[in-house]
Amino acid sequence: MGFIALDRVGMVYPTASGAVEALRDITFEVARGELIALVGPSGCGKSTLLRVIAGLRPATTGQAQVAGRPVTHPLPEVGMVFQAPVLLKWRRVLDNVLLPAELAGLDPRHHRERARELLRLVGLGDFAEKYPRELSGGMQQRASLCRALLLDPPLLLMDEPFGALDAMTRDEMNLELLRVWGEGSAARKTIAFVTHSIPEAIFLADRVVVMTSRPGQVARIFDVDLPRPRTVQTRAAPTFGRLSLEVYEALTGAR
Repeated sequence: MGFIALDRVGMVYPTASGAVEALRDITFEVARGELIALVGPSGCGKSTLLRVIAGLRPATTGQAQVAGRPVTHPLPEVGMVFQAPVLLKWRRVLDNVLLPAELAGLDPRHHRERARELLRLVGLGDFAEKYPRELSGGMQQRASLCRALLLDPPLLLMDEPFGALDAMTRDEMNLELLRVWGEGSAARKTIAFVTHSIPEAIFLADRVVVMTSRPGQVARIFDVDLPRPRTVQTRAAPTFGRLSLEVYEALTGAR
């Protein structure tokens, strides 16, 4: 069984005007250390699926498992990164990164060196005492990534984290994520990454999961047969172009 195992997961939301089916019969597995990308039309339930995996929203039908255990409550061993950095503007960058330790009831002083190490790793070592308003959008998202990694979670769930960035900064963040993930090492985290960008999905992922329009179902799963570590030159590979077209055709056919 995979590190993440989804078995016929479905989700129905009750609303004032009637029930809305967000997900239907989602079944696939994610191996430990694998990076998968989820792509699909807006409103197809990609973000909902991440919340089911994290235990933030119970599935209506079916079951999600992480590390062989059914997901029945919010999982403490999960790091989440959202589209907006969601940094607390009244806290310095270092204190924002330390927030998960505080929320977990841990002494943040015991995690300060790791927080500083993570900030140095993503090029923010000199900005630990700055406030979020003093950072660019890309720098804020780097700080958000450090916060998610502070407690060294084995699972990282990323909900279109770079969608609001300009194209050049987004490319830089893709490379930064692969570096922090430990591309090429044996101790990689498991990552589920939601994106609307087909090139981003292919560049990052081991596999790309294409979802249909609501109710979200799995239309196709593509293996990304591109060597690692990946570089800017990876995008020029014939395989990259072929896969981009195949994912696009699957995506448009699934609308």
